Amino acid sequence: RIKFTFAFVIFAFVFLVSGNAGAQTNTNHFRALVLAERGDQHEPFVAAALKWLKTTAQQDDFSIDVFENPDQFTKSFLTNYQVFIQLNYPPYRWSDTAKSAFQDYIEQGRGGWVGMHHATLLGEFDGYPMWPWFSDFMGGIRFKNYIAKRASGTVIVEDAMHPCFKGVPVRFVVDEEEWYIYDKDPRPNVHVLARVDESTYNPPSDIKMGDHPVIWSNDKMKARNIYFQMGHHPSLFENANYKKMLRNAILWAASRAENSATNNVNSAGK
Repeated sequence: RIKFTFAFVIFAFVFLVSGNAGAQTNTNHFRALVLAERGDQHEPFVAAALKWLKTTAQQDDFSIDVFENPDQFTKSFLTNYQVFIQLNYPPYRWSDTAKSAFQDYIEQGRGGWVGMHHATLLGEFDGYPMWPWFSDFMGGIRFKNYIAKRASGTVIVEDAMHPCFKGVPVRFVVDEEEWYIYDKDPRPNVHVLARVDESTYNPPSDIKMGDHPVIWSNDKMKARNIYFQMGHHPSLFENANYKKMLRNAILWAASRAENSATNNVNSAGK
């Protein structure tokens, strides 16, 4: 009986140790700050995104804290988060303190950043001035126009090796999007990851850029960062490819991508 008890104790100890080690190896745990734009025309998309984020956070073992304005953002406050998700919140209505904190976070690589849609509403809006640093961060652009009635379009992946496209086809359709137009092409100043084929707009639209990047990253910054122009209609969270890209991007930006070998592809391993 003594030998049996001793053997059982040893077995239980080994099981617990190996189990804990496995859990530590596979965990993706980190904290994500979500700056969410509430109300107005983007409320349905933001509400769907928050619901999806909550489920995804539970599945991938990370936590999210949601804020509806950046008033309390300081350099020390942002150190609590491994990734900053700018959920359609525009680049104005920020205090000087919040701007300085965010700029430091991105330039010094204190965490990653995932931005969506309204994050490139750059210019003078609602009585707020242009934020030149953020414009440069996004490729030196200024918002010019958009397809107000929305249109579907085919997205073409240009850098299929980027971790955010793991499991995503090189061509896929996005429905009911409000495609943004800028005063100039950001391509010379950013790493374009995907573009939309404007000839595939349905219904057709005369509002076009020619070369129209819709997903990109600014490799000049220390922070892992990625911007998705698509983010207007809640139907995006019925699009398996969009959800897969967004999940991949969050894990990559937070430096917790599942395949660590992939992180170093195309200057992604910052």
